[in-house]
Amino acid sequence: MLHLQRKTPLLAVDIVIRTKDGKIVFIKRLNPPFRGYFALPGGFVEYGEKLEEAAVREAMEETGLKIENLKLVGVYSDPNRDPRGHVVSVAFLAEEGGGSLKASDDAGEVKALKEPPENLAFDHKTILRDAMKLIKTEALKREPRENAES
Repeated sequence: MLHLQRKTPLLAVDIVIRTKDGKIVFIKRLNPPFRGYFALPGGFVEYGEKLEEAAVREAMEETGLKIENLKLVGVYSDPNRDPRGHVVSVAFLAEEGGGSLKASDDAGEVKALKEPPENLAFDHKTILRDAMKLIKTEALKREPRENAES
């Protein structure tokens, strides 16, 4: 086992969950920092856990939803993105895959919204913007080309 004497960043996941009707799932934080703010579902990766497993676990714990079709949105590593310390977040885009919206764990409330709330915690506005770009890119890839030959 590797033992480091120096400080290293913590690792987290954030998930942009699209519901079947195209809304995005947000939680209202119960705990500091950003208590009372809306945020994307997510949390810390547990030792021995794959990033994708952490995303699935956190989505279920905080929203009651199963998720599927995970796609990488990006890695967010600004040392100041979390007031608790240096936390690197790996963000995923995922689709709702079952379950029902129910706030639990450290989420006081969970909502699926067409438009994001004004005040989002951490750098979640940036993550959401990047996820929306990914959604648009994927939609363009699926559209049939107007001038495609038969």
